[in-house]
Amino acid sequence: MSAVASVLTAFNANRTKIWVGAVTLLLVFYLVVAFQRAVLLMTDANPVAKALGVAYLLLPVIGAWALVRELLFGARTERLAKILEAEGGLPVDNLPRTPAGRIIREAADVEFEKYRAEAEAAPEDWRSWFRLSCAYDAAGDRKRARASMRDAVRLYRTGSRQA
Repeated sequence: MSAVASVLTAFNANRTKIWVGAVTLLLVFYLVVAFQRAVLLMTDANPVAKALGVAYLLLPVIGAWALVRELLFGARTERLAKILEAEGGLPVDNLPRTPAGRIIREAADVEFEKYRAEAEAAPEDWRSWFRLSCAYDAAGDRKRARASMRDAVRLYRTGSRQA
């Protein structure tokens, strides 16, 4: 029974990584199949098929680029989160939620203003941009959350690591 419990505990602790791995494997499988189909089309004698094969070859190339970019983004984000956690600088998730578990938008908007002011006061500190990204995410603005997190990663990587 303890072996099953330890497996369940490990699964729960790494659930996101397991899903990312599964989706990544499915995408890689798709990219390999698309590449193979593109090569088959390019070896056809018909010039239209050759042209389609060349065009179809772009799909796995673009897909591989996007996959690598997103995996690196996730790994870098996780690294920054671990640093902030060790420093005690992660935002506390104490926002009120609906019975379904969604964050109440008005509460997130109020909390957001605090982190926006922090980022404006310290525009070169990756920590403030990381926290602002979390606030955007809580407020439901995923596009700006990702943009702010990219800013945090960029600032961290360019050496703005001051405490």
